[in-house]
Amino acid sequence: MTDRLVILGSKGGPALRPGGPWPTSTLLELGCRRIVVDCGLGVTRGLTDAGTDLKSLDLVFITHLHSDHVLELGPLLHTAWTAGLKTPVRVYGPRGLNRYWQKFAQSLEFDIEIRIADEGRPDLRDLVTVQEFAEGDVLDEDGLSVSALCVDHPPLIECYALRFAQGDRSIVLSSDTAYFPPLAGFARGTDILVHEAMLEEGVERLVARTGNGARLREHLLASHTFATDAGRIAAEAGVGRLVLNHLIPADDPTIGEEDWVRAVRKSWSGALTIGRDGLVVLLADSKPA
Repeated sequence: MTDRLVILGSKGGPALRPGGPWPTSTLLELGCRRIVVDCGLGVTRGLTDAGTDLKSLDLVFITHLHSDHVLELGPLLHTAWTAGLKTPVRVYGPRGLNRYWQKFAQSLEFDIEIRIADEGRPDLRDLVTVQEFAEGDVLDEDGLSVSALCVDHPPLIECYALRFAQGDRSIVLSSDTAYFPPLAGFARGTDILVHEAMLEEGVERLVARTGNGARLREHLLASHTFATDAGRIAAEAGVGRLVLNHLIPADDPTIGEEDWVRAVRKSWSGALTIGRDGLVVLLADSKPA
């Protein structure tokens, strides 16, 4: 298996608009593992479009409990089960994730139980294990290590950047965060830093289109990172490649890739990729200097 990152959904925020991208989800293929990070709407279709057999679902990580990162977790697990999943799936995330899963399974209780009886399926509820984590080491097995850093995404208290390492490959996903200098140390020397990004010139148009006025503006400015500041984190960390994802706004027709590049180049001169749905980045092309 080729080590690669696949952006399944590149949009920041939960709203969908005609012709626009899907909310946040990512596939990381590292060593012999397929790892899903975040499950916004569209993750199931994104995985199948990326050639993933849903029956092979193994590890899922949720960075925080905003809907654009967790809304399709339950449907993904259920759909994988109806596709023939028979092996255990471990889901890692912050406090409250187990409650989400239990409530989802309860809401689909009729369907799950009738399919067990009528179709001879194993019990989905026995296949899925949810493990809630805090900052620090999360997983260390078969050469794969995962660690978490609590970032700054108010009003949430628990929102985690994740670092994945296997052999000489490593990648950090920032999750949603305001400009957070400690993230540079967490990402130091990694092949790829996937960092959320916001463009200042798009904020006012997004606020006007969404209709939440001053409250939405306050949230965006307090909880997210301008693209230029994402470049600062990448430069301080000395990463091999910066990938911008969770773009805000991602569906503004007046904003193109060149606008994101122009903002980042004020602070980062290294390898740069602007996220889009279905984008594939090979880790072999992203070694730090």
